Parts: sequence; structure tokens; C-alpha cells
Amino acid sequence: MHSVGHFAPHVIFGLNPLWVSTVILLVVYGVIMSERLNRAIVALLGAGVMIAIGVLDQVEAVKGIDFNTIALLTGMMILVAITRRCGVFQAVAIWSVKVARAKPWGILLMLQLTTAVVSALLDNVTTVLLIVPVTLAITRELEVPPYPFLFAEVFASNIGGTATLIGDPPNILIGSSVGLTFNDFVLNLTPVILVVMAAQALMIHWWWGRAMLSTPEHQARVMAMKESDAITDWTLLKQSSVVIGAVIVVFVFAKPLHLEPGSIAMLGAAVLMWLENHPHHAEKQSENVTRAFGEVEWITIFFFVGLFMVVHGVEVAGLLSWLADLLLKATGGDLTVTTLAILWASAVLSAIIDNIPFVATMIPLIKSTAPAFGGEEGLLPLWWALSLGACLGGNGTLVGASANLTVAGLAERGGIKFGFMQYTKTAFPMMLVSVAISHVYVWWRYL
Repeated sequence: MHSVGHFAPHVIFGLNPLWVSTVILLVVYGVIMSERLNRAIVALLGAGVMIAIGVLDQVEAVKGIDFNTIALLTGMMILVAITRRCGVFQAVAIWSVKVARAKPWGILLMLQLTTAVVSALLDNVTTVLLIVPVTLAITRELEVPPYPFLFAEVFASNIGGTATLIGDPPNILIGSSVGLTFNDFVLNLTPVILVVMAAQALMIHWWWGRAMLSTPEHQARVMAMKESDAITDWTLLKQSSVVIGAVIVVFVFAKPLHLEPGSIAMLGAAVLMWLENHPHHAEKQSENVTRAFGEVEWITIFFFVGLFMVVHGVEVAGLLSWLADLLLKATGGDLTVTTLAILWASAVLSAIIDNIPFVATMIPLIKSTAPAFGGEEGLLPLWWALSLGACLGGNGTLVGASANLTVAGLAERGGIKFGFMQYTKTAFPMMLVSVAISHVYVWWRYL
């Protein structure tokens, strides 16, 4: 999301670049929402058409790609892909179940808290991929319905992910293009996320947890599970714990070290790959590295690459500055009204369309309102409102965030019904409660 230079579009047949780029953006959004074609293909086709028609040239299109976001996502995905092989995440889930003494309502609470904490430190899609299989095993042993657990984990992953720079892709986008650090996110968003998480845990307990019962025999079976049995590679556990710990420490001190999050994640990934591979011969190394790279979600990475170019196209063509003027006219240039409008609009729209393309489009739009609010510093409340709205709004429907669809897919593979309407009728009201809490917080702290 870079500032637009003096690039002048040369669109074929002399067509108006503003209209052409807007049509491409709307078509890309429409096809992504229809889910008829993989979103990475849609974004790359949109980017290719932007260049072919002349809204952008290749040099200008590449300027739109935020390398920091791509590097941070890829680096963290590699770190997690290698770490998960040692079984540590399953061990943590089993530990949390034993803390709850195998009582169903206690397990429901502990798995939510575990999911939220892991999501804040990794990313929420990876977290649910690791926690859901363990959850299904535990609910089978207890003979309790798995749906409430999976529903609660979707919510917890998106709420926990909101607390840090690396927890949720919208935050990675915002932090990278605005220069907000890991610490900025923790200090500004973690306080409200703790309140939102507590409210969610209470609602889930009231809705499902208090009525859940299991027999002493079933509970004894779950208590017999051993955390140490889940660990498959103790050496890798030690190596990955040290590297991930070091990466998070460096995130915290990134500013004085003059390092960007993308570089930190990439270096961490390279170090862990080296530790895992240096004892092996070349053939085994190739096999391991291929496997690690194979577990990177390339669909997400290339979706970002294409999307950055498409959004940069409408930015260069002037659509976003025109929309920014409209936004300021509608809110009368009032910071409070604009901030709260962004919070609620982001929440509702992120529930309907995937929150990643929404945030990618909003960032340059918000940046172009800077002069009205006294420069870059004046925009801080808007960034926190955008992050809270987009990340928490993603809980509203199954298509709101990637973690939701991931859990639904895993559930259906295990023969558990996880329907769109079934999810939305409970999720949307709960999501509105979390945004209402954020509204009070943003108003009290920043406005």
C-alpha cells in the first residue's frame, strides 16, 4: 500500500482508468464472494487484467505489493509447519483439558483460552488446524457434542488473533503499511481483547457449557491421556521453542533494532530450517525443505500478491481518494463519527466479505484522509477501529475469516454438520456484542 507516485495510466481505447479499475475491483470481489473460483486465481487474473489494459504497468504494479506482509506471513507459516511436527500443540491441548479436570464446561473454557493465546502468537488459521483434531478426539472420548467446542474455537481464534500484529492477516496488513509495531498492537488492543474474550466465554458457557454433562468413566478416559505421548520429537521441540521464543522477543524490540517484522520472521524460518537440516545429508535436506515449503499456504500468499496489485490499480486511478472525500463529507470530517463509522462498517462488511480484501482496500482510503485529521498521527484511532472491526467482524459469518472456513471444512470431513445459517444465527449477535464492547473502548480511550 504505497503512496501513489506520478504514474499516469494509459488505458487501451482511451477508456477512463477510474471506471475500468473500479469494474475490475468489483468483478474480483464478486467472484471471490461467489466462491466459484479459487480466490488466488481471481486475484491474479484481476491483477493481470489491470496491467494488460494499462491501468498499471508492471513496475507500478509491483510497487503495490507489500513485501513486509508477504515475508511475515511466509516466515511464520514455515516456522509453524516445522514446529507442528514435534506434537507440541497437541500436548498443550491435552494439558489444558487436564487442568479442567475433564469437566465438559471446563474443557470448553480451557480450549477457548488455549486457542486465543496460541492465535495471538501464531496465526489463527494455523491454530485451528492444530487444535481442532485434538478437540474432536476429546469430544469423542467424553461423548459430548463437538459443535459447541468448534464454534467457540472459531470465535476464540479470531478474538485472540486481534490482540497482536502477527495474530490475524488484517493486523499484518495494517501494521506493515502504517509502520505500527508488535508492541503498538499489544498495548492498544490487548486490553479490550481481554474484556471481549471474557464476554465471549460467558456467552458460550450460558448458551452451551452449563448444560453439558459427561459420565465419570468418560472423564477418566480423558484424564488418562498423556501430554508426553503427543510429543514425537523432543529435539525439534527444544529447537522450535527457542527459535519461536527468540522471534517473538525480536518482534518486541524490532524498533530499536531497526528491523521489520517480515525480515524477523524470514530469518527465524531460515534458522529453524537450518537447525532441522544440518545433521542430514543433501537428499534428506531437500526432502525436509520441500515438505516445509509445501505446507506454506501458497494460495493465501498469491491471493495477497494479486490483491495488492488490484487495490493499487484503483488507488492510482483515483477511486480511493474520491471515496475518502465522500467518507469525510458523510461524517462531516468529525474524528469521533469517522472512527466509530469505520468500526461498525468494518465489522458488518467483514462478516459479509472476507476481511483481508476489505482491509487491503480500506488502508489507502484511510491514509488519504490524513490531511483532514492533522496528519498521520491523527489517524491512529482509525487504525485501531479498522483492526477491531475487521478482525472481530470476521466472526459474524462462516465466510468472514479464513479460520471459520477452515474449521467448517475439518468438521465436515469428520462428519459434523457445520452449516452457514446454523453458524450465523448464533455468531452474528455474539459478534455484535464484541464490537459494542470495542465501541465503548475506542470512544473512551481515543476520542
